[in-house]
Amino acid sequence: MKINWNNKYTTIAIYSFLVAVSIILFYLAISQVSIFTDKLNSILIIFQPFIIGFSIAYIINFLLEFYEEKVLKEKYIKKVKLKSKRGLAITLSYVTAFFIIGMVVKFLLPQVLDSILGLVNDIPTYINNTTKFVNEIIMDLNIEEQYSKTLIDNINNVINYTIKFITNLIPALGGFVARLASSIWNVILGIIVSVYLLIDKEKLCALSKKVTYGLLPESYANSIIKLVHKSNYTFGRFLIGKIIDSLIIGILTFIILAIFKMPYTILVSVIVGITNIIPFFGPFIGAIPSFIIILFVSPVQALWFLLIIFIIQQLDGNVIGPKILGDTIGISAFWILFSILVAGKVLGIIGMIIGVPLFAIFYSIVKGFIEGRLRNKGLKTETKDYMKD
Repeated sequence: MKINWNNKYTTIAIYSFLVAVSIILFYLAISQVSIFTDKLNSILIIFQPFIIGFSIAYIINFLLEFYEEKVLKEKYIKKVKLKSKRGLAITLSYVTAFFIIGMVVKFLLPQVLDSILGLVNDIPTYINNTTKFVNEIIMDLNIEEQYSKTLIDNINNVINYTIKFITNLIPALGGFVARLASSIWNVILGIIVSVYLLIDKEKLCALSKKVTYGLLPESYANSIIKLVHKSNYTFGRFLIGKIIDSLIIGILTFIILAIFKMPYTILVSVIVGITNIIPFFGPFIGAIPSFIIILFVSPVQALWFLLIIFIIQQLDGNVIGPKILGDTIGISAFWILFSILVAGKVLGIIGMIIGVPLFAIFYSIVKGFIEGRLRNKGLKTETKDYMKD
């Protein structure tokens, strides 16, 4: 029997089959995501020294460029051979980095640890004072028994959660130190790898270009290289800018809190400065535990702290941040929020920090592709042209 094939229905059937297969493959991929992540983790463990080395080299490279382009640019330095100049610049860069880390470890870390230990030891006193303070307020307000009981239960839940959070700080720090100590060999290897990467960075970049041009058509290779340069500019400027911005906010917070004689000034300033690296959510993440810590000592000072942090964050968002970062990201607040939530879910704290520049890079790729297609069709590329009046 001869089958009468209809091209229209055959095409529909093929597309339906491909869609069904895609859905099945997607479901299998999602259902087996734990296996994939386990395999990925095992691969990352193998390449961990190289990942650490690349990360160190990327950050140290900013110091290296500073020394090569600003410090070692004098006339008598120009007579020095290029390799010797690079070696001197690398040495100065690592000495600077180790000096900064050493100063933090020597002066800041002990005081932070003392503050944490003092806070943990004083928790019982703070809890008793807080409970007594809350009971006095409830009695003064003459709240009905059923409502007062509910209120006290909720306050006790908050206090218990806070106690659990604070008492877990020391084990968490101990676990972090233990993990750091267990991976110290990988860190040492990473530093060695980073040195070699910085020594031959121009050669490695040239090799990458050579491979790109060898594997892809010239037009595609040019686009990829242009994208890499733009990504490096966006990511690097955002990362270094955010670190500088957070350092300024941490120091500014310390000065203001010291003037107002706030408790645990150093600990709170460190928390605010570090969490400020996280865009959008950083100020809230840092302010909440800091507020609770100060609340145990003095509710009035805790309220003053919220006002101080609000003013500092307004200053950061409207003056300091724009001055340092400029329009590095180039995406709206909605996409910043979206990128932080998604990257934070996938990569945790690291994702919340690097999610914004990574999404900005992805956004620029999609934007360039869409606008290129629109230009080929003779259509307008500006988003405002598609908005209804």
